[in-house]
Amino acid sequence: MHGFTQSAASWRPVASRLAAAGLDVLTWDVPGHGGSPTVPPRLDLPGAAELLGRAGGRATYVGYSLGARICLHLALLRPELAERVVLAGVTAGIEDAGEREERRAADERLAAELEQGGDEALPRWIDRWLSGPLFAHLTPEQADRESRLVNSAAGLAAALRCLGTGAQRPLWEDVARLAMPVLVVAGGLDAKFVGLGRRLADSVGTNATFVQVPDAGHAAPFEVPERFAEMVAAFCRDEPATGGAPAPVTAAG
Repeated sequence: MHGFTQSAASWRPVASRLAAAGLDVLTWDVPGHGGSPTVPPRLDLPGAAELLGRAGGRATYVGYSLGARICLHLALLRPELAERVVLAGVTAGIEDAGEREERRAADERLAAELEQGGDEALPRWIDRWLSGPLFAHLTPEQADRESRLVNSAAGLAAALRCLGTGAQRPLWEDVARLAMPVLVVAGGLDAKFVGLGRRLADSVGTNATFVQVPDAGHAAPFEVPERFAEMVAAFCRDEPATGGAPAPVTAAG
């Protein structure tokens, strides 16, 4: 499951390598993105997770950013479907109510900008999104602007309102219930999500592994797709997943 403003096509560099490793790979458009219908008015992250589980059945679920938060909800709500979970650039939510409301308000402002500009202005909006601090260092190939332009302004606006971090209930106290193997990944240049990833793996317990990918930022799966694919393939084979880094830090220490 891809991140905000991406589409299922964004996974091509990773998916092709996983398929070459002998894995069956399915990719989906997150609600409000690509070919998915516009987000229903009352859809939330648990609802998106239910839709994903219905489509994917029992599998290893791999998600990045927004997609990772959907996969995390699926693992909590339908653990029988999640054989393993890979979560890249993920948070379990904003705990402080005031900060969460500030984020919700920021997401609302972005949604209003999208609606005001409409599809005609979407390419310029995407360019501004990609010029932000999380993505400004990406090469054109890594940013894959083309795979983002299949989206609609209305769909992205609805996704921000219903599936944004500001709309998410914090899950930090819930993740200790996860019993399946969990791989948490963060780019070493993304200090905020390195901290969040370490904390998430520690909160899950000894069945979680945290891997910090050197020389990559928030979009690690798309910055180093070969290393990320190798890491996921190893994880699916129950082998150590290091992503080219030193030995991974696990929740067990």
